[in-house]
Amino acid sequence: VQLQASGGGLVQPGGSLRLSCAASGGILSINFMGWYRQAPGRQRELVAGITSGGMTNYADSVKGRFTISRDNAKNAVYLQMNSLTPEDTAVYYCKLVQGTRWYWGQGTLVTVSS
Repeated sequence: VQLQASGGGLVQPGGSLRLSCAASGGILSINFMGWYRQAPGRQRELVAGITSGGMTNYADSVKGRFTISRDNAKNAVYLQMNSLTPEDTAVYYCKLVQGTRWYWGQGTLVTVSS
């Protein structure tokens, strides 16, 4: 299983970015996909997750600003990030959980700065 994340970059406060993550190789029909982030000096934390059935959950800090979605036909997950603040600056990782195994993407850097 491989995960390829993309879409990070530099954005001004109040701006938007859309992250994408495509999974390939042995993807099961029932799984969980999520976005995590890790800021310098901090632990990696869950930002948002979505099951193959479409159930979602969000960290309190991003509720109302971020939206996670997925395309099961493409084995892809997306994270639309709006109203970004400097506190959202981090490396964002996508994660796939299926059965008893989990897999990480390579991470994409999001920098929110003026």
